[in-house]
This record gives sequence, structure tokens and C-alpha cells, in this order.
Amino acid sequence: MRQGSKGDDRYSRAGRGDALHRYELLRVRGRSVAWVPPLLLLVVIAAVDYHTGGVFRIISWIVLVPGIAAAICGVWGTAVFAVLAIGTFWVVDSVWLHEFQTGLPDFILVTVGGVLATLACAVRVRGERRALYMRDVADTVRRTVLRPLPPFWGGLEHAGVYLSAEARARVGGDFYDIQPGPYGTRVLFGDVQGKGLGAVETALVLLGTFREAAPHEPELAAVAERLEQRMLRHRDYVRALGRTDADRFATAVLLGFPVAPSDTVEVVVFGHEPPLAVRPGSVRSLSVTGGLPLGLRELDPAPVRVHRLSLAADETLLVVTDGVTEARDAHGAFYRLAEEVARAVTRDPGLAEPDRLAAFVREGTLRHSGGRLSDDTTVFAVRRIRAPEGERPEGGRSRI
Repeated sequence: MRQGSKGDDRYSRAGRGDALHRYELLRVRGRSVAWVPPLLLLVVIAAVDYHTGGVFRIISWIVLVPGIAAAICGVWGTAVFAVLAIGTFWVVDSVWLHEFQTGLPDFILVTVGGVLATLACAVRVRGERRALYMRDVADTVRRTVLRPLPPFWGGLEHAGVYLSAEARARVGGDFYDIQPGPYGTRVLFGDVQGKGLGAVETALVLLGTFREAAPHEPELAAVAERLEQRMLRHRDYVRALGRTDADRFATAVLLGFPVAPSDTVEVVVFGHEPPLAVRPGSVRSLSVTGGLPLGLRELDPAPVRVHRLSLAADETLLVVTDGVTEARDAHGAFYRLAEEVARAVTRDPGLAEPDRLAAFVREGTLRHSGGRLSDDTTVFAVRRIRAPEGERPEGGRSRI
């Protein structure tokens, strides 16, 4: 899913009007046509019954009309069709001679069927409202983990894409954020091991620590230490609760864009694939050695190592989760990210722009895997903004 800096408006709160969400496929030029199928069924049953012989009466089939309406219409619409079905049954059945009338038993059947259909529709709509409310809650959580970032936030041009491996899931353990501060702008990108609400909780814990530490710590190494310590404390807390996911860890990349020099980037890798530096015509992997994932510090208590590397003005840093690097095609071959990006930016140098680069990796991953993702997939691209001296960009785009 992708959203822009103004994308919050598309996620409406669950309410009575949202219960009509399922009818979007039954709309023509913005108008609901959910009433058409039950109305056609009512007319066809009445017409066929009227034009057939008395030995073959199908008017009692009209009980299907409110049943169909209950599946695709609202409560009041279903009630209207229940009344229409009862009235049509009475009128059509009264036209026949007494010996051919279906009589009171079928009339009771149609009446009871209409009442039950209306009640069933009310239960269905209530369930839909509850599901839509839970979707709204999940969207709120997702906007916290993968929150919309302002355009050119912290002097960086950025773009991101998140794809869930499960069609119904709206949030996972992938996370990223940008925090500007007096010591430069810091970027955190990561992937929590495992799935479910426990992974989301861990991602929120790390993001909370990053958002507090990144603007205030003078050194990027101190931010990294704070993340590691917070991860260990969270694991102790989960273990004390007796939960089974106390051994969870997270891979991550921590980036620092110092105020000066402006052609330098600081990188700390926690068991994650190093970022790719993409520029028009070429791609290179940053020469950084990956440390252990967050939460596994006891295996190697050595101090965090911060790599300071040169970064050209037109280079975009690309980081992805293993949903991209482990994407397989029908023959089991992995997606060759660096090779595909290198070929693409050679053909089209403009593809090195963050928004186009993130979109390209997204489409390439889906195409390579045939749309069958084995893990949650997040792509994030970021680079410095080179504005003319004395000028500051006021607009721009951010896609998430």
C-alpha cells in the first residue's frame, strides 16, 4: 500500500455510511444498483408463475428475493423487498382459481422468510461495521509505525512502499522514520523478526526510542546504543510477562546525515543488508560490515561501529527488507535487486529519484514473485536535497 503526505483522508472512520463499502462493485456512475438483482428476480418469478399452468406454481420461490437483498442491500432495502415479496405473492396467488392457489402455508413461508432475511441483514451490517472499525484501528497503528512523512523532511527527499504478505493484514513488523535535529538528520529502517501484534509492539518500542534519542544525541553511536538497550529491556519485559516471544530481535539500518560535511553519510548496520547507493547510470553497495541484530548484543559485546562514507549529491540510498531480497519466481530464483536497478538506471537515469526508485522496486518485486510475497515487503529510498544557496524547498512529494 502506498500513501502520500496527504493520504490520511482516504482512511475514513467506521460508521453507518461505511457499512455500504461492500456495494462499490454494484455502482454505476457513483450510484448504487444493489437493488437491481433482487428486483429483477421478483419480476421474473411473478411473470413466470403468471404465464405457467396451474400445476406448476413457482410463486413461493419469491422468498428468495429478500434473501438475495439481505446479502447485498442495507437493512431498510431488505425490509422493503420483504414487503414487496409478500405483497406480490398475495396479488399473484389471488389471480388463480381457488384450486390452484398455494394458499396460507406458502404465504406464511414468504412472510417468515422476509422477516428472517431482514434480521440476517441487520446482523451482517453490524458485523461489517465492527470489521470496518477494526480496520480503522489497524490503519491508525500502521500510520504510527509507517507514519506519513512531510515532504523534504529534515532536508531529505524520501519515498517508501509497504506491501503486506497477507492480503487482509494492514500492518506488520517493518518500520522506518526520519528525525531531524541540531546534529543532522537521522533515519531508521528495520524489520522485526516474526509476525503478529508482538512484532508490531516491538517496532513501536524501537521507533519510540529512536524518535526520542535521534534529535538529542550528538553522536550516532549513542543513538545506536539507546536502541540496543531499549530492545534488551523490552525483551526482559516480555519475558517477565511469561510470553513465548521473548527472544525476538530486529534487523535495522541507522543512517545519519550530518550538517557538515554535506557529502558524508554515517551508517550503522544491525544484521541488515547494507544500503545500495543508486545514481544515474550506476549502483554500488555501501562497504559496511553488518553488526548483530538489535537484541543479540550479548553474543558480541563490542562497541557499535559507525561507518562514515562519502555520498555523491545525486546518489540515493535504497534500503529494503528481506521481502524484496528473498522474493522468488516460479523457478525458485531470487530477485536480483542490484542487477535489476543497475540496468534500469542505465536505461533511464531519472529512475534514481527516490519516488521513482521505490515504485520500480515495488513493481519489480511483485512481477518477479507473481504477486505471491513470502514476507512483508518494505522499500525506502532517501537522498539529500541540493537546494540553491539561500533557498529552501517548499514543496515536494513523499510517497509511503
